[in-house]
Parts: sequence; structure tokens; C-alpha cells
Amino acid sequence: MATRERAQGVVVKTIAIIQARIGSTRLPGKVMEDLAGEPMLVRTVNRAKRAQTLDEVVVATTTNAGDDVIAELCDQNGWPCSRGSEDDVLDRYYNAAVAHKAEVVVRITSDCPLIEPPIVDQAIELFRNHQLGIDYVSTSIPKRTFPRGLDTEVIRFDALKRAWNEDDNPATREHVTPYIYKNPQWFKLLGIGSETNYSYMRWTVDTQEDLEFVREIYNHFGHDRFSWQEVLEVLRIHPEWMEINRHVKQKEI
Repeated sequence: MATRERAQGVVVKTIAIIQARIGSTRLPGKVMEDLAGEPMLVRTVNRAKRAQTLDEVVVATTTNAGDDVIAELCDQNGWPCSRGSEDDVLDRYYNAAVAHKAEVVVRITSDCPLIEPPIVDQAIELFRNHQLGIDYVSTSIPKRTFPRGLDTEVIRFDALKRAWNEDDNPATREHVTPYIYKNPQWFKLLGIGSETNYSYMRWTVDTQEDLEFVREIYNHFGHDRFSWQEVLEVLRIHPEWMEINRHVKQKEI
């Protein structure tokens, strides 16, 4: 919890919920794929936990037997784990948030092993600075300028609960937040971005080519403590790495 908030008497429990499952449609088992000696999920959680503004990081997986391996990995590492619906990811998030008494939820996906702690902190601080007036902060609105794969969403629990209660579209419930950011008449939204537009860079893992690209990054550093600016510098030296997955199209919601 930020000292500034405690000093002001505002205590808001902020938790990151990282959704993870084995049954990815385009690259099954990707969360357990090796990145420089550790599963991708370990790399994602490790990086998320370095954000200074988070009280807790929770992994939200499914109740499917195939995802027992994720629950076991959480147990081995001492991470909180919540299990719920495979397809209704909004329900999975809501129940994880309730179980961990979250007042603010930070959504991170397990296929973002380059997630950047200072960007997570920046999004949370922006939310806190507009405490009374904002329901949702995202790196993707009004348009994406960070590389895809640094995606961070900060959601007031009351907004998440309203979406959970009102969204009756299974397609959008699978993606958790569209009901919020597609209805600015009901929710107060705010975006953050980079001064330079890097949205053409693809740092998320959805295909084998994405995995190969991220492995180049991890093999170069050999650990997960690098910054996104260091990744940019490496890519200036090795621009050919960006060609590995440049052709990959993001799945449409």
C-alpha cells in the first residue's frame, strides 16, 4: 500500500489478478512453456509482484482438471490461487476479487511475460489520483501506444461488480472488461500511454511465433528483472527479432 494513501487515511486494497489456463486455443499449454529456465507463468507473476502499488498478486485459473498443474505451481511458489469458470472469465475475476477482498482490481494476463512493473504502478497511481472520479484505467484507451503485451487494466471493484451483474454477452464476459470500456456513458474511463507509439510491437504470447520472439528476449537477459526500455534497446540491436511474429494478427473480441 502506498505510504501517501495511508497518510491520507485512504486504505484501498489493490490486487492484481492474473488469468491463466492450460487450454489456450492457439497455443495450448503456453503458460507452462519455458522461458530461460522458468515457466512463462512464473516470469509473469515475478514481474507483476515487483509493482510497488500492489497489495497482492493472485492467479485465477479454472476448475478444469487440466489446470491442476497451475494450482500446483501456485502452491509450490506460495501464490494465492483462485479457481473458477473457464469461459466466463468475468465471473472468475469477480469471485477472485471477492475472495481476496479487493477494492481495486488490476487485470493482467498470463501471456504477458514482459509485463512492466513501473507501468502497472503508473496505471494504479493514475487511478488513485482520480480516486473519486474514475472507474477504469487502461493502457489501451483511447488508443494503444505501448507494445502489445504490456497491457494493464485497473478496475474499481464496484465497476467490476456492475459488469458481472449486467453483462449478458458470453463473448464479452470471456474478455472481462469490454462491458466497462465500451460503455463510457456508465463508467468513467481514463487511459495512459507512451510518448512514442510502439503499438506496432507485439510482445504478448498467443502463437508459437510469439513464444519464439519472447524466448529471444529471455535468452538474451537470462532473468526476468529487465525493463521494457532495455527490451527496446535490445530490439534496436536485433530488429530481425521483431520479424519473427510481425505477421501474427491479434484475435478479435
